[in-house]
Amino acid sequence: MSAASPTPDPSIRPADRRVSARIGAIAESATLAVDAKAKALKAAGRPVIGFGAGEPDFPTPGYIVDAAVAACRDPKNHRYTPAGGLPELKAAIAAKTLRDSGWAVEPSQVLVTNGGKQAIYEAFATILDPGDEVIVPAPYWTTYPESIQLAGGVPVEVVADEHSGYKVTVEQLEAARTENTKVLLFVSPSNPTGSVYTRAEVEAVGRWAAEHGLWVLTDEIYEHLVYGDAEFVSLPVAVPELADKCLVVNGVAKTYAMTGWRVGWVIGPQDVIKAATNLQSHATSNVSNVAQVAALAAVSGDLSAVHEMRVAFDRRRQTIVRMLSEIDGVVCPEPEGAFYVYPSVKGLLGKEIRGRRPRSSAELATLILDEAEVAVVPGEAFGTPGYLRLSYALGDEDLVEGATRLQKLLAEAQD
Repeated sequence: MSAASPTPDPSIRPADRRVSARIGAIAESATLAVDAKAKALKAAGRPVIGFGAGEPDFPTPGYIVDAAVAACRDPKNHRYTPAGGLPELKAAIAAKTLRDSGWAVEPSQVLVTNGGKQAIYEAFATILDPGDEVIVPAPYWTTYPESIQLAGGVPVEVVADEHSGYKVTVEQLEAARTENTKVLLFVSPSNPTGSVYTRAEVEAVGRWAAEHGLWVLTDEIYEHLVYGDAEFVSLPVAVPELADKCLVVNGVAKTYAMTGWRVGWVIGPQDVIKAATNLQSHATSNVSNVAQVAALAAVSGDLSAVHEMRVAFDRRRQTIVRMLSEIDGVVCPEPEGAFYVYPSVKGLLGKEIRGRRPRSSAELATLILDEAEVAVVPGEAFGTPGYLRLSYALGDEDLVEGATRLQKLLAEAQD
C-alpha cells in the first residue's frame, strides 16, 4: 500500500488556506498523544498506568548529568557552534560506532541532530525527490511515514504479522519494489514489535538492496537492547558493499535514558551528510551545546549503566509476556529487542466487555483506558490494526499492576 503526497485544493485561493496541505496532512504522534493523555489523567488524580511512551524510567546516569552541569558554567557553550555538531562529539560518535557495531567511519560522515526524529527527517529530505518511493515494513514507528511524506516521498507499506515474528522477507520486499523505489527503511531491533532480524536475514536484505542499487535508511537506536540469543547486526557491516548507499540513524535517548536531552545523529556518505548539514544549518543550527557535551560523556563512557538497564528490561519483558499470554484472545509473541510487546488482540474484537463491543484495536484501547485506567497504543498507529503496543520501560510494580488490571478487565470478554 502506498500513500500519495498531499496536494492543495485548487478551488481554494492560496491566501485562504490557513494550513498548508503538506503540514495539514501530518497526523499527531499517536504514542505521544497517548502518553500526554495518561499524564493529564494522572495530574487530575486518576491512578493511570501508562504503557504508551517508549521512555526508560531510569534517570540519566550521574556522570552524564555532571558533564552537562559543568558545560553550563563554561562560557564557550553559551555561543553558536558548528551546525553539524561539536567536532569532539562527532569524533566520539565515530569511535563509538566502531566499538559497538564494527563500522569504521570518519567524523565528517556524522551529523549531530536534535534527537532521532530530526535525523530521520533530514536523512529522507536529503535523498528523496517528489514521488520517490520508500519501502516501509509494517508494523512501523509512527514517525517514519510522516517524515517520508514531509520529504516528498511516498511510503510503500509491506506488512508482517505475528506468524513471521513481525519480520518481512526478501520476497515481500521484491514484490513491493517498482521503478520508483529509491529507499528501503530497515529497523532491527524494532519499535513497535521488538523483533530482531538474525545475521542471515540482515545479510539477505542487504544483498537484495545492494543488488537493486537501493538506498537503505537503518535505525539503530535500540542496538544495545537485545535479549537471550538475539544479536544486533549493523547492516553496513554485514553487507559492506551497501555502505555507500546506507544512512544509519542513532542517538543517546534509549541507550542512556536521555529521551529529553534530544541528541541523535545520522551517519552516511560524506556528500549526503554535507547536504543534510546544510539543511540543518537553516532549520535549527547547532544542537544545544550542553546536551551535546552530555552526549559526549555518554558515548565516550563505558556501557555498565546500559547493562544494568538491560537486565531490568529483560526481567520486565518476561513478566509482561507471561501475564498477557494468560489472557484469552491475546497472542503475545516474545520480543527479542527494544522494550515493547506487540500482542494481537484480534481474538477480543467484537466481544462484549462491560457493555461495549470494541470493533477495532483503537476502540479497545479507549475502553481499556476508560475502564482499567491503563494507557496502551492501538495498532492503527503503527499501520496494523488489531494489535496493541505496550512499552515495558516502566517500574516493575506499575508493570505488574497494569498487566493485572488488563487481565481482570479482559477476562470479562464474552460473545
